[in-house]
Amino acid sequence: MAEKYYITTAIDYVNGLPHLGHAYEKVLTDVLARYHRRHGQRVFFLTGLDEHGIKVQQSAQKQGRDPQEFCDAMAANFENLYRKLNVSFDDFVRTTQPRHKQVVQTCLQKLFDAGEIYQGVYKGFYSPRQEQFLTEKDRAADGRFPEIFGEVIELQEDVYYFKLAKHQAWLVGHLQQNPDWIFPSFRAKEVLGALEQPIPDLCISRPRARLAWGVPLPFDAEQVTYVWFDALLSYISVIGYDGVTVSDWWPGINVIGKDILVPAHAIYWPIMLRALGLPLPKLLLVHGWWTQNKEKMSKSTGNSVDPLTLIETYGVDAFRYFVMREMAVGYDADFSSAQFHLRYQSELGNTLGNLVNRAVSMIARYRGGVIPAAGDAALTVSEENLRCEVGGAVKAFCDNMDKIQVHIALMELWKGIIRVNQYADENAPWQLAKHSADAGRLDVVLAEMAAAIYLLAGEIGCILPATAENILSQLGHLPPLPVTENPAWPSIPAGTKVGKPEPLFPRIELPVSE
Repeated sequence: MAEKYYITTAIDYVNGLPHLGHAYEKVLTDVLARYHRRHGQRVFFLTGLDEHGIKVQQSAQKQGRDPQEFCDAMAANFENLYRKLNVSFDDFVRTTQPRHKQVVQTCLQKLFDAGEIYQGVYKGFYSPRQEQFLTEKDRAADGRFPEIFGEVIELQEDVYYFKLAKHQAWLVGHLQQNPDWIFPSFRAKEVLGALEQPIPDLCISRPRARLAWGVPLPFDAEQVTYVWFDALLSYISVIGYDGVTVSDWWPGINVIGKDILVPAHAIYWPIMLRALGLPLPKLLLVHGWWTQNKEKMSKSTGNSVDPLTLIETYGVDAFRYFVMREMAVGYDADFSSAQFHLRYQSELGNTLGNLVNRAVSMIARYRGGVIPAAGDAALTVSEENLRCEVGGAVKAFCDNMDKIQVHIALMELWKGIIRVNQYADENAPWQLAKHSADAGRLDVVLAEMAAAIYLLAGEIGCILPATAENILSQLGHLPPLPVTENPAWPSIPAGTKVGKPEPLFPRIELPVSE
């Protein structure tokens, strides 16, 4: 039976519209899911939405809507973007779904029965904007709370706490003994830094009188669950957890942004799992932020980027290519419209698009649209070099994908595409077509170009799925090549007739600025 590969994105909060960061994370996760599916693993890809909490309740009230109605409307925006991005998720969880809420209550009751949750009183400061209790260390030097917390209020209320502190020493030891549990590994140092001081127990409930929009505690109906405790459990609620056993899809890989690593995913989540007696995730894959002019994007500062606008202008695959090519996983990347356009015209249009168009066009023009057959006996050193270098590019692509170095994987794959273009220039089939004596040589060159494109298209598909389908269609509706550890040079069936040559990435002229 094929090995299982379970991968999840963060569960996005519905209080705001999706942005470039959301789109990047979903494409990154989709690329990894598609890659592992292609390489024979059984993949389960989960994404979804976090829909509870006081911010949702307040936003719904401002619009005069019921919270569920507000969530339904916001959810449509996220689902619409992810489908336009061609994200191949297997399930889309919403934390307002009964299947999820049931698992949250099962976990709460189990932890309560085990003595991991206890009742207490909270007295202190609270940030409704961040849905976070604050301490003196959160104050600025002037004694005020930073603007990020918004209006801060004083509270005294009965609540429930989860025994986070008792597991701190264990978590420190786990991070020290497993430095690669977080990718990239330097992020683990940030977590250890946050754990240098004692951590308090986690308040995991809010009085229903103040916050009605949440999952009720099974042992106290007047309290609802803290939104982070609720949301994190979505990673196991969808695949199935009954309070005793969890689905064998778990453990999986959690793909998240660096802003929710500490404390949620690297402190709360592993301790919750340990207290439940469940395995930790295989990996926390932590990506960086998109910036513009080295500043974090924000709608309030007017420097945000709408992924839908880019998709409408350039197409979904161009967007997918750019965000995968431009950002090294785990690090920040600066978004540039000029760089986006340059990569579209040069790497996609002039390199990949031109290669496919010239090969299909020449087969149509010189061989009546039928890909010629050429025996190995007719091959020269030129073909041997081509096969070696294109095969090497495919292997390097896979090696780097296995290391989650997606941007490097793409650079390696493009070396193969560039090499096929060079092969065409070196052998000049347009010149061979002028002389009947060179007919056999022309067959070899055209057949080799088609085979090389066929081989490369198999790997292109996880990054550019629509483009890969288009390439296979233009090559005569060929099926995707099976994957092997050392890819063999493909043999295209005799008599395969190419489709109509069409530009993969039509040229786009930007308006001239005045």
